[in-house]
Amino acid sequence: MWPAALTRLLRRRIIYIILVLLAILYIFGNLFDQEGAFSALHYDEYKPQRTRPLLWKQQLLPPEEHLNRTKDPDLRCRNSVQGRQLLADERGFVCLREQMLVNGCCNVELAGISYYSCYSCNTTSHCCGIYEYCVSCCLHPNKRSLLEQVLQAHDTQKYIYASVVDHFELCLVKCRTNSHSVEHENKYRNEAAKYCYGTTEAHESQREVAPRGGQG
Repeated sequence: MWPAALTRLLRRRIIYIILVLLAILYIFGNLFDQEGAFSALHYDEYKPQRTRPLLWKQQLLPPEEHLNRTKDPDLRCRNSVQGRQLLADERGFVCLREQMLVNGCCNVELAGISYYSCYSCNTTSHCCGIYEYCVSCCLHPNKRSLLEQVLQAHDTQKYIYASVVDHFELCLVKCRTNSHSVEHENKYRNEAAKYCYGTTEAHESQREVAPRGGQG
């Protein structure tokens, strides 16, 4: 008889173990659900903090001053890199790829080099038709107050903006990642002005999903 009794005992223990495991899973499931709801509730209220002040362009140098600095053998420039024909360097110049020096700077000795140019840009909407001119226009020192508004806006890009180091990086990111210039998925609201350096309003098709601070 003892084998039958042992079998019944093992069955009971297995049932108890299963019940305990189910209870543990239920408890942990509730905890994770609450944590997820809490995170969703406070996500839009979270404000990322910069670890260091953003470096702004402080003054507008005349082109001839840049000409003198271009001759400095130690001069190096970052630029927008991706353009097939045009490039914008961190000083605010726009030039053709073949007009770019080996140090990454536009060769300002050549004719036709644009400086802080807002060509193809709408000064009301702050949006441009050409990415490199958006960056160049955005780099003008007088755009600082507008960009400070961008940094304060409740936008999903605020986490990216918090990681940029200076004025140039901010303009590269802002002109490239403006979700409000898109109406439906990959369709631009205005093909002639899809790169924006200023604050923009969400399209009506985006307002239901646009982040709203303080609402869960």
